[in-house]
Amino acid sequence: MKQVEKRPLVYTVKDLCRVCYTCVRECPVKAIRIIDGQAEVLSDRCIACGNCTIVCKQGAKVYERSIEMVKGLIKSEEAVYALVAPSFVAEFGEETEPGTFVGMLKKLGFEKVFEVGMGADLVAREYETLINQNPGTSYINSDCPAIVSFVEKYHPSLLGSLSPVVSPMVATARFIRESIGADPKLVFIGPCIAKKDESKEVDAVITYAELRHMFTAGRVRPSNAEQASFSPPLARKGAGFPVSRGLLQAMSLEDNHVDQRVIVAEGRVHFQEAIREYADGHLGSMQLELLCCEGCIMGPGTSPGGKKFVRRKRVLNYLHNRLEGEAVDHEDPDVSELNLSRSFHSDDQRIANPSEDDISRVLLRMGKFAQQDHLDCGACGYDTCKSHARAIVQGLAEVEMCLPYSIDQLHQTIHKLADSKHKLNSVEQALKQSEKLANMGQLSAGIAHELNNPLGVVIMYSNLLLEDCGEDHQLKEDLQLIVEQAGRCKSIVGGLLNFARKNQLIYKESYLEEMMRISASSIIFPQNISYTLRNDLSKPTAEIDLEQMVQVIANLLKNGLEAMPNGGVLTASLSNSHDWLIISIQDEGSGIDAGDLGKIFEPFYTTKGIGKGTGLGLATTYGIVKMHRGQIDVKSNSKSDMGPRGTEFIIKLPRKREI
Repeated sequence: MKQVEKRPLVYTVKDLCRVCYTCVRECPVKAIRIIDGQAEVLSDRCIACGNCTIVCKQGAKVYERSIEMVKGLIKSEEAVYALVAPSFVAEFGEETEPGTFVGMLKKLGFEKVFEVGMGADLVAREYETLINQNPGTSYINSDCPAIVSFVEKYHPSLLGSLSPVVSPMVATARFIRESIGADPKLVFIGPCIAKKDESKEVDAVITYAELRHMFTAGRVRPSNAEQASFSPPLARKGAGFPVSRGLLQAMSLEDNHVDQRVIVAEGRVHFQEAIREYADGHLGSMQLELLCCEGCIMGPGTSPGGKKFVRRKRVLNYLHNRLEGEAVDHEDPDVSELNLSRSFHSDDQRIANPSEDDISRVLLRMGKFAQQDHLDCGACGYDTCKSHARAIVQGLAEVEMCLPYSIDQLHQTIHKLADSKHKLNSVEQALKQSEKLANMGQLSAGIAHELNNPLGVVIMYSNLLLEDCGEDHQLKEDLQLIVEQAGRCKSIVGGLLNFARKNQLIYKESYLEEMMRISASSIIFPQNISYTLRNDLSKPTAEIDLEQMVQVIANLLKNGLEAMPNGGVLTASLSNSHDWLIISIQDEGSGIDAGDLGKIFEPFYTTKGIGKGTGLGLATTYGIVKMHRGQIDVKSNSKSDMGPRGTEFIIKLPRKREI
């Protein structure tokens, strides 16, 4: 027999879906697939239990509404009957009496209103007959459509164990159509989403929440509805059907024989455990009365926030009143010819379990390298890390759903961002320094050009006057001072020109130890200073502009020497790291204050006394190193209580010219 394709009953409003995975956790069959953090309901796998619609705090999980369909039926010229589930008193009992509730339904446009509790009485009798005719045979009740769907999709081998009896809703519909002899449109009203796709024998299904919406839209209130009665036959023990063991209480077997051999389970965890143990043969001939939700009184179609035991009390009170009024109720209808049987069809939705190797590979991707890494925290919506990994292989989940993994990735990203920020700050500082040097270079070149010629005249004539002054010692001393200071001005102008020059580097393969020797030979070391060169190079040469690098090293050696007026050790070292050359110049001098470290490469900035420095040496050094595509850093300690004082300049250059 070809099955009718079922429409999706539950779906996701993507704009409202947040990355919480609560729906995954609450779905008993994991019929939810996560794609890019969005939860998609897989209609083929869904059993329409509605758990996800209850737990989704964002309102992203919704079920199909049938209000417009019912309104259309009511507006048609055909008779429309309402079939009300026995749990109606749990939902509406606080604000309305049963008679008022029936009146409100008729005010909406329903011609007659029937109790599905009456159908529950019919089903209970059918169960009694089934058990009496098949002693020792165990059954899984088929009243809950979500349970039936679960067996058809995930335990098809147990189809023969489902009781071949229709649900109370279908029993009521068959009774109306076959016993009353009418052919009206039938609308079921109850707490269940799965009922919407249970049977084509009813024309439409709405939940209590939808009915409340219709009452509000139609301005139907208890105050403006007339009292009315349910159409007979009325429910008796079937009025207690919505609560746990309701089916058993509706049966009347002697000695409570069935009650002693029935396992009752409700809720997404317990019903699965019961079926699993039943399938494994551990429960023997026990009967299973199962509900997918926390009882019909707490179904997904009821109003949120209801109190379970208050609702249960209302149902039991209504049942008590019905049983008290049995003497005046209508007689039991003749249903001997009514067919209440049904059949089931396999709709296997099981996914083959992946191999252990595939699961292990996913666990490694999630950072689960050892058993102690399996936290089984459940944040992903799966009970264990292995279950999550299995779902990933099956295409139902994503690695990012793992909270510890995501936190670890976040920490790594933060570290990378911090590192990138540090590098960007360094580049920004370098760009600022380069821009500053470029502007200063243009200014320096202009100053040097304008000063060079008049300064040359001053130097030339002051030297001529010095030679011609004779023995006039007073005049000779004045001229000597002019010559010395003019020479100093010439040195400053020379430094300006050297700083401002923009010529290309002249690269050539140079011996680095020779470079250090030439640099040191231009320095006169006093006797109280010891100079040491340490060479740890694996390759003795590098492509550099030898002349300009000699100037750099000489500048740094001279600065180190001047920082140690009381003597000490001046150490130069050569080393390498991969394709980089590292040059270090370290002194044991007075150090540089922390406030001055950020300014030492600025042109004309000097910590030396007046007349002892131009402030261009380190600026020129910085420019030459940057022209080589290198880096220069400085470490310094000027406080004796924080370890040995001194300064170290570290230059890092590429060994080969970067084209």
